[in-house]
Amino acid sequence: MFRTKVETVSDLLKRALRERGLETPLLQKRIIDGWDVVAGSVIAQYTQEKSIRNQTLYIKISNPALRNDLSMRRSEFTRRLNEHVGAFIIADIRFY
Repeated sequence: MFRTKVETVSDLLKRALRERGLETPLLQKRIIDGWDVVAGSVIAQYTQEKSIRNQTLYIKISNPALRNDLSMRRSEFTRRLNEHVGAFIIADIRFY
């Protein structure tokens, strides 16, 4: 007897993560890890702390001038980070 419904391993893993409530935390971790890739190595060296609360990514930047510049471009970084993980995870970025 053959099964008519065949699922890929990727689909099975996504469903298992979603059912156990682990999909969003995993994507949030990917957003945090992806900051260095999306922002670039120069900006990453000034980054000290990263966290997500209430769909907002909080990033501590050690250089005040860079912090101001990044604040002006936060919608661009929000879009690029969400594209990086392939899902809408963060709605805003706050630099402090």
